[in-house]
Amino acid sequence: MLFLAISSPHPTRPSDVREQRKLYWPWAQDKLDKGLARAFYARTGRGAVALFDVASNEELHRLLTEWSEMIPAEFEIYPLLDPDAAVQFLNEG
Repeated sequence: MLFLAISSPHPTRPSDVREQRKLYWPWAQDKLDKGLARAFYARTGRGAVALFDVASNEELHRLLTEWSEMIPAEFEIYPLLDPDAAVQFLNEG
């Protein structure tokens, strides 16, 4: 299941959370290496975007909880269809 997660960190001075922010990229690389995510991008200014590829909502919840432990944030979550699945859906109708 694909999910786009867009984070908006809680408003703090970036320097106040610098050390916590340094933990994010190794954490993200671990998720890429394990196949739980396809991509991570920093947003201009603040926040990040991730494309998760997980088996369940519970797995997504676990990942977002881990992320929030490092960098408290609010998330916008968008379930996505793989392009091949979207084409297949259109061809079924």
